[in-house]
Amino acid sequence: MILTGPEIHTRVKNGEIEISPFAPALLSPNSYDFHLGDTIGWYSNESLDCARENPFESHTIPPDGIVLAPDRIYLAATAERIGSDHFVPIIRARSSVARLGLFVHVTADLIDIGSHNHLTLQLHAVQPVRIYPNLRIGQVTFWTVEGDIVLYDGKYQGADQAMPSQIHRDFKRR
Repeated sequence: MILTGPEIHTRVKNGEIEISPFAPALLSPNSYDFHLGDTIGWYSNESLDCARENPFESHTIPPDGIVLAPDRIYLAATAERIGSDHFVPIIRARSSVARLGLFVHVTADLIDIGSHNHLTLQLHAVQPVRIYPNLRIGQVTFWTVEGDIVLYDGKYQGADQAMPSQIHRDFKRR
């Protein structure tokens, strides 16, 4: 089941949900709005390789914004640190942003229970669109779990900036 906005507020106050910084005005009936951080990055190579670390460059988003081109994926972090050891966060675009053709989290919207990070957003524009630092870009919902909880302890834990893919590390484990 999904938590309501007032229940999210209660769970933040009692420490079961982490949203930092937290502003009650950003609560909706069943979600919390989050902001884009001030940096964005993209892969330098046109062709990417799952078995190798791909060159990635990070840039500050200027105050007058940056235009996202439709032919690439961009990675940016949330301004807020978000996570929970009790609920599963799911993130998505705000509908106002989606109506501009901006996908905020292309495929991996489910955040593992126990993950606490400035979440990495996978931004993809359908057509050129200008974004700005601290843009109210998405929303997070929190879902209850059933069964034994095993907390996330993976390669992205504790990220404070956008993290490029670490899939190449899976190949090294084989």
